[in-house]
Amino acid sequence: MKARVTYWQESDGKYLGYLNDYPDHWTQGEDINDLRENLRDLYKLFSADHIPGIKKEEELEVA
Repeated sequence: MKARVTYWQESDGKYLGYLNDYPDHWTQGEDINDLRENLRDLYKLFSADHIPGIKKEEELEVA
């Protein structure tokens, strides 16, 4: 299974990023591998539990 992510490196060298399905919930890492692991943890958490306030996106068939 794969998830799309967005990430960038800050001027202090740390990495910030988020799962594209959950853009309001950022995480960070000391390096790119640390960030990837934190993003995986977020994915597991958001996929497994019903968490109030987590916005979901889906495609709706209208016709």
